[in-house]
Amino acid sequence: MTYTIKFRPAVEKNLRALPQKELIRIKRKIESLAEKLPDRATTKMKGNNNFHKIRSGNYRIIYEIHDDILVILVVKIGHRKDIYKHLS
Repeated sequence: MTYTIKFRPAVEKNLRALPQKELIRIKRKIESLAEKLPDRATTKMKGNNNFHKIRSGNYRIIYEIHDDILVILVVKIGHRKDIYKHLS
């Protein structure tokens, strides 16, 4: 079962500002995420939210899984030092 990847508009803007090397690594990670989801118990973020996270070097990819429509919505991508600030 393959999921479709969708991005929030702010994420697409942030991707353009990333270094090329990191951008390639993050894109590969997102593509592998669409093909095979990791265990939800290990990627689920703490708290009362629907967010999951995966690591790509020093960057983190925050996403939501919508099983009913087979979509992974990428909510935020950023450096590990400030990705969790202002996460709503």
